[in-house]
Amino acid sequence: MVLYYYPGACSLADHIALIEAGLPYTLIGITHEKKTEDRRDFLSINPKGYVPALELDDGEVLTENPVILNYIAEKSGKLLPEKGIARWRSLEALAFMASEIHGNYAPFFMDFPEMEKERARKKLAKAFSLLDDQMGDKKHLVGENLTIADCYLFWVLMASARSGLELTERLQSYYDRMKLRPSVARAFSEENLPSG
Repeated sequence: MVLYYYPGACSLADHIALIEAGLPYTLIGITHEKKTEDRRDFLSINPKGYVPALELDDGEVLTENPVILNYIAEKSGKLLPEKGIARWRSLEALAFMASEIHGNYAPFFMDFPEMEKERARKKLAKAFSLLDDQMGDKKHLVGENLTIADCYLFWVLMASARSGLELTERLQSYYDRMKLRPSVARAFSEENLPSG
């Protein structure tokens, strides 16, 4: 499999999941000009023009974090409970983060008016409060075992710094613990991201 990524972008969640799942992968970086490291046109691989994109061994290309993360879990048999409510809570959390958090980061990654940024901050604060409540006293978002929801949550929390919001104590502690995981350290190293 080939993961097309941009360093530190949301594709980091998929990168961490691939490592945690123990699946073999190749990384190919994307430039701002929509070119791959080997100078191919990324739009010919993913017409949407953004990462992540996961090219499967048969040449099919999957996009969108919730789909790619679910594929990694299904392919590896890891990172997603096989049955029960924990499975559905993991998938529910992925959808929530994609729609209510990731989408509300747009004003902070582009040149939006301050009024739009403030509106997004209010939505993000509410969403983070809900995630904080969901985590409760558990080790991970959905329980005691790491799931694909945690891989995405890590990136969501990492990207929160751009919004100027402070994380709750529980979410900050969780983020700090996740940074110590070998999979996260490896992904940071492979993407040449600063570890601090």
